[in-house]
Amino acid sequence: MASTDITSDRKRPDGTAGKGGATSDDLAGLEAGLDALDAVQIRRTPVREVLLRKVLPPVVAVVLVLVVWELLVRAQVTETYKLPSPSAVWESAREMWLAGTLLEVVWTSVSRGLLGFLLAVAIGTPLGLLVARVKLVRAAIGPILSGLQSLPSVAWVAPAVIWLGLNDRMMFAVILLGAVPSIANGLVSGVDQVPPLFLRAGRTLGATGLRGTWHIVLPAALPGYLAGLKQGWAFSWRSLMAAEIIASSPELGLGLGQLLENGRSNFDMPGIFLSILLILFVGIAIDLLIFSPLERWVLRSRGLLVKN
Repeated sequence: MASTDITSDRKRPDGTAGKGGATSDDLAGLEAGLDALDAVQIRRTPVREVLLRKVLPPVVAVVLVLVVWELLVRAQVTETYKLPSPSAVWESAREMWLAGTLLEVVWTSVSRGLLGFLLAVAIGTPLGLLVARVKLVRAAIGPILSGLQSLPSVAWVAPAVIWLGLNDRMMFAVILLGAVPSIANGLVSGVDQVPPLFLRAGRTLGATGLRGTWHIVLPAALPGYLAGLKQGWAFSWRSLMAAEIIASSPELGLGLGQLLENGRSNFDMPGIFLSILLILFVGIAIDLLIFSPLERWVLRSRGLLVKN
């Protein structure tokens, strides 16, 4: 019986495998099947499909909003000076465009917001790493960061004006006080969610200190960090608008917040609606041009999104 079992495990004269060979073939087939399941099918999305799935829905939503808006105006649900028609808002935008001030106003606020956000990233990132990795620092300033994140940014405008005056430094101070806690807390949350196995593996491979932070901690914490960056930009933009609405000066120039406040002072409802729409447009544009591509890249790098 023993010799029969041994012979059955060897290769037969006709070239077929015995029990051992069949087992090896089964394992190879199983590995190939698992590899096929893990493989991501890559295809190029047709332009028509992109238009139907990504472009058409928001366009239809905007058209519906404009139609409802126009119907409310025609139905005279309130006085015209309280609810201007879309055509009146468009005329206000057209006048600013012909005067050459529309892009200037938008760029004044966008440039401030982006520069302030970059400064907040430069400060909030190392601060978040320090809080996440050093227990004493977390115990000391972790609750303060959480409290600052919940504090409305508009509260900082008055002291910033007194401390720094009506200038760009005051604007950036308000942006930093609003955005830095969000970015730092987002990174802390991302680091807290890094599996301990990653850290042990990094230490085994010699990735310790700054090298381990750069090669192990930051890549693993990227989803939480990116969420903190998105929230940090939202706080930067809202903080800037609050500062521009409250503090106005010839030195500051005309931004979207000042445009909104000027509309309120002059009781110019088309100008007020135009300012609100421009502020909303900038927020949506920054998300679509910067943060959405970053999110897709993170998801693709982790195999969570099919590449098109």
